[in-house]
Amino acid sequence: MKGPPQLICNVRLLDPASGYDGPGGLLHQDGLILDAGPSLFHAPAGFTGEVMDGHGLLLAPGLIDMRVVLGEPGAEHRETFKSAGRAAAAGGVTTLIAQPNTDPVIDDVSLVDFVLRRAAARSCVRILPAAALTKGLRGEAMAEIGLLAEAGAAMFAHGDAPILDSQVLRRALSYAKTFGLLCAHRPQDAYLAKGGVMHAGEFAGRLGLRGIPAAAETIGVMRDLAVAELAGGRLLLDMLSAEASLAPLARAKDKGLRVHASVSVHHLALNELDIGDYRTFSKLSPPLRREDDRLALGEALVSGLIDVVVSGHDPHPAENKRLPFDEAAFGAAALETLLPGLLRLHHSQGAPLLALWQAAALRPAQLLGLAQGRLTPGAPADLILVDLDAPFRCQAEQLLSKSRNTPFDDQLLQGQVRRTLCGGKTVFEREM
Repeated sequence: MKGPPQLICNVRLLDPASGYDGPGGLLHQDGLILDAGPSLFHAPAGFTGEVMDGHGLLLAPGLIDMRVVLGEPGAEHRETFKSAGRAAAAGGVTTLIAQPNTDPVIDDVSLVDFVLRRAAARSCVRILPAAALTKGLRGEAMAEIGLLAEAGAAMFAHGDAPILDSQVLRRALSYAKTFGLLCAHRPQDAYLAKGGVMHAGEFAGRLGLRGIPAAAETIGVMRDLAVAELAGGRLLLDMLSAEASLAPLARAKDKGLRVHASVSVHHLALNELDIGDYRTFSKLSPPLRREDDRLALGEALVSGLIDVVVSGHDPHPAENKRLPFDEAAFGAAALETLLPGLLRLHHSQGAPLLALWQAAALRPAQLLGLAQGRLTPGAPADLILVDLDAPFRCQAEQLLSKSRNTPFDDQLLQGQVRRTLCGGKTVFEREM
């Protein structure tokens, strides 16, 4: 039996698929969008369903985060499906892709099934697993890619460590090509990066810390693109951080290679100086780089050269971060700060909202073959109401994630989610 339709009216409607940005409303029923557009700004005469007044807020598709590290299974003290779902909903993320670097590694059909079933039962948002490209993420033998995809893996990835053996990477990409599957890989020369804890430069020298040069990434990018050209297939360069990586990416796209790239919100909103006085919450992989890199990455995202933005959510408990900088773990909790961090590009640099939502919702959906990420009739009613201008101070202790190691701690941010709907159901609401 169908439930009553709900109309969300009096909103600023943002649809990255059609390019519409203006006044309107949206009608949904039983988890699916029925209609959206300017004609629904007010409730039609004789409408008998439920009406929600959006109070002029932005109504847009929920974000799709393609790179989230969870603790479950194996390290539930870091993050669980339930806690990640709460944090994601508060940040406007309605679909997230769980990375395979758990304990055990998601390299078996039974583990893909476990993630799908357990997440569906415990999370208020959609969680889909990314399976491992190689067995145990050791980089030695290709995983059972076909069987893992058949079991429900949304994509394939290799965590933070690159596959050193180019032949293994070539075989994995070639095999995945036969199924049309997307493979994400971190481009990095592991030997140049070995022992480094931040970007190699003058600031690292002043702090007395060992650096990771941008060349470590750029060399990895060129190697990975060359392998992708040999193997074919669909390669996603995972979380670029350096301006020098953009030129080879542009050349590869111009040649018609099926290559894509992501960037984390931290590399769009922060730079190496945010490490300040050895702030371990800002110790990330890849590291925060120069301001020139940050600006170039933002321009590449808006232009579409970089396809998607991700949170890079990698939570760690306090005991792993409150250590000397050399010893602290890499990573940050980021599900709740993805949207306000991304909105810095809009408020401070004039980036169009449509371009940001294309990178945070539409293109992730297209790369993954998902129906969400757009306000199209028949698409899932995964929606967020956002107050673009709401200022707030990020307080780590108030985050809903189990681990609260955010580099945005105590920073002023602008833009908050007021309501999140997943499948038409409200899963988060913040008081107006």
